[in-house]
Amino acid sequence: MKSINRGNVVKKPNDGARIIITSIAGVIFGYFIGVHFPYVALTKINLPSSSHSSKINENQPKSYDHNALENLDSANKTVAPRGAELLPPGIVVPHSDLYLRRLWGDPSEDLKKKPKYLVTFTVGWDQRENIDASVKKFSDDFQILLFHYDGRTTEWDQYEWSKDAIHVSVKGQTKWWYAKRFMHPDIVAAYDYIFIWDEDLGVEHFDGDKYMELVKKHGLEISQPGLEPNNGLTWQMTKRRGDKEVHKDTEERPGWCIDPHLPPCAAFVEIMAPVFSREAWWCVWYMIQNDLVHGWGLDFALRRCVEPAHEKIGVVDSQWIVHQVIPTLGIQGQIVNGKYGWQRVKDRCKYEWVQFHNRLVRADRVHLKKTRDG
Repeated sequence: MKSINRGNVVKKPNDGARIIITSIAGVIFGYFIGVHFPYVALTKINLPSSSHSSKINENQPKSYDHNALENLDSANKTVAPRGAELLPPGIVVPHSDLYLRRLWGDPSEDLKKKPKYLVTFTVGWDQRENIDASVKKFSDDFQILLFHYDGRTTEWDQYEWSKDAIHVSVKGQTKWWYAKRFMHPDIVAAYDYIFIWDEDLGVEHFDGDKYMELVKKHGLEISQPGLEPNNGLTWQMTKRRGDKEVHKDTEERPGWCIDPHLPPCAAFVEIMAPVFSREAWWCVWYMIQNDLVHGWGLDFALRRCVEPAHEKIGVVDSQWIVHQVIPTLGIQGQIVNGKYGWQRVKDRCKYEWVQFHNRLVRADRVHLKKTRDG
């Protein structure tokens, strides 16, 4: 589902007070970045996770075949997850997947093929043509998962591929809300890479299999397709380059980058079409805040989940997409006291961006203090 574009906001003449307040908030936010960001930018902070998941992530090998789920489960039979202490280790299955199963026959014969990758779209019925075109760009190595924010699911049965897709329907939510609740790392442990995409992407020049070849070739743990330059383009880093397969850094406007290895000049992708390796998602999921549903600010923080980030985060130029900038989130905003719905959604996005940044700064300070005192 499309988050409202940060670069394109229509300002109305009678919004003077709101613009002033927003500008002040922007200055304060910039001050926080200038003062706090350099303080922690070069320090690798490992976000806390459950002891079980942390242990698994450290011990698991760097590459997997399509039997990854079974391999992970087997490796963890000696570790009792929280709540399973009373069970014999041999019966504990700590991970799951989204493979469809039959209601009959031998379970070992249910699956003719196990998809290696998971592709999620947060969708509304109005964007069905976009989603149909996008899904057709992925082979049967990709499991399709649709999150329906408009509650309409049965209509999708007109598409043959929909019968093999997973459908989750909860009205009026964002893709990060769904991801936090339905994509715990233990649930998606079977998939090597995870796509978390918006619904308003043009994919004429994209192929899923070729994309994965380039991601693996260039060692990308977090990536996105290049964006065709248009009015919705915000960052130079995500702009498609016609002479490269992949790029990992860029030059931004003067003063925008305090370090060439840090966002937005490197170690940076946007949140509209990110792709995560299993290892990276294990970290990113824990960083997603439960109450901050728009995801603003995550793009600048994703670098914390891979190391070295400027080498393992990049943009795949030769498999590129077009961002159509359809404001599906703004349309859902309710009009209150004469304020348009898109304005209220936009205000929430800005608020969440500042909140996420402040939480991260506070967490860094506490963690660094404990490390130094410890």
